[in-house]
Amino acid sequence: MTIVEALARLERGEITAVELTQQALARIDEVDDKVAAVLTRLDDRALAAAAASDEKRKNGEALGRLEGIPFTAKDMFLVDGVRTTAASKMLDNFIAPFTATAIKKLEAEGAILIATVNQDEYAHGGSTEYSAYGPSKNPRDIGRVPGGSSGGSAAALAAGIGLFSVGTDTGGSIRQPAAYCGVVGVKPTYGLISRFGVVAMASSLDVIGPFAHTAEDAALLTDIMAGQDEMDATTIKSEKVVSDVVSPKRVGVVREYIQTLDADVRVRYDEVFAQLTKAGWELEEVSLPNLEFALPCYYVLTPSEISSNLERYDGIRYGSSTESAGDLEAMYSATRGKFFGPEVKRRILTGTYALSAGYYDAYYKKAMQLRTLVCQDFERAFSEFDILIGPTTPTEAFKFGEHSADPTEMYLADIMTVAANLAGIPAISLPIVGVSDMPLGLQIMAPQKGEAAMFGAARDAENILQVQLAEVKL
Repeated sequence: MTIVEALARLERGEITAVELTQQALARIDEVDDKVAAVLTRLDDRALAAAAASDEKRKNGEALGRLEGIPFTAKDMFLVDGVRTTAASKMLDNFIAPFTATAIKKLEAEGAILIATVNQDEYAHGGSTEYSAYGPSKNPRDIGRVPGGSSGGSAAALAAGIGLFSVGTDTGGSIRQPAAYCGVVGVKPTYGLISRFGVVAMASSLDVIGPFAHTAEDAALLTDIMAGQDEMDATTIKSEKVVSDVVSPKRVGVVREYIQTLDADVRVRYDEVFAQLTKAGWELEEVSLPNLEFALPCYYVLTPSEISSNLERYDGIRYGSSTESAGDLEAMYSATRGKFFGPEVKRRILTGTYALSAGYYDAYYKKAMQLRTLVCQDFERAFSEFDILIGPTTPTEAFKFGEHSADPTEMYLADIMTVAANLAGIPAISLPIVGVSDMPLGLQIMAPQKGEAAMFGAARDAENILQVQLAEVKL
């Protein structure tokens, strides 16, 4: 069910919130041994919330916009009294002392959190293969990755565990797994949704966003979570998010993304573009010449910010620690050496190097200059076009082990998503039919604070394309 369909059924009394929640929890029992999406179940908490929701409905009390809807959250989100690990052994026993703003807003509207779900450790990766608790599997083919870093969120939703999920997107970590698993994934404008209570990765790039089955559901979720938060100084005033379906007048197809596709994948996107054109969209190729620098720029800036953000994990204030016979520095080294995984260590080393004396100007400063050029490319493009479109990923979901031996191959999976984070613009991935039975993603990008145009275009595209993916069978 979509959120809209479930709310209608709840309103008509065809199902209760308790029954809906029980179904979601039963689905974990049914499929999670194959999918491995769930890290921490919250059965008692969820059923208590569902019972309270049913009581409100029975008594005719005011209901939230998500009243009785079960969902999951990436294990980066703090929930008061609940174990939060960021899929790292460093936080294996960490119990959150408060709840993230985004989760608070969803629960205030009646949503019911049933579980926290898997991810790459500290969100460092594109496949969930870097989770300290083992990889999640793609429900459409358990021999393939679900993407990452929010792979557990996409896998859970595609497998029918909950009616939506929330994740984080620093360079494509919502959109890429959404494309791989055949669901909708949204990266909002930077600062639209509060990051308070969410484990930090790269603070100038991190955003919070939803996974859903439709653009309509995703727009509702984005609208609920959006808005300024006094606990997050980077948040901005919420603009209009939910809009009537409006066909975009001028649509730019990003040339640099299309040109890199293999021939068989290019055919699928050409077919989609032809359908949109037939329905009245005015498509024209547009060049963003500095996109070639986006990925190397991202992989200098992100490790640099990671290096800074992970300094706090010293084994003293919180998190895991190990005894050391040496001095304080030796204890730091032993703790981080034992509890950080290989990809986390790789990014800390890369970032520390880029920020070090003698290399700062050559790497970090140069990357910031390139980021400005990427932003200017988008500004020029949006002066001519209402939205930009292109692929979300260059390929369908890859098989386990295919890229994990070579980190640079894994990084290339982000080649079509990182630029939106560098520019701070909103982007959405819609599922389309891939070359095989696996899905691909159509990415729609809009100017900063342009969520209304983006969601309007996304809903119009859904109506035009009428995508029917192969049924998930687990």
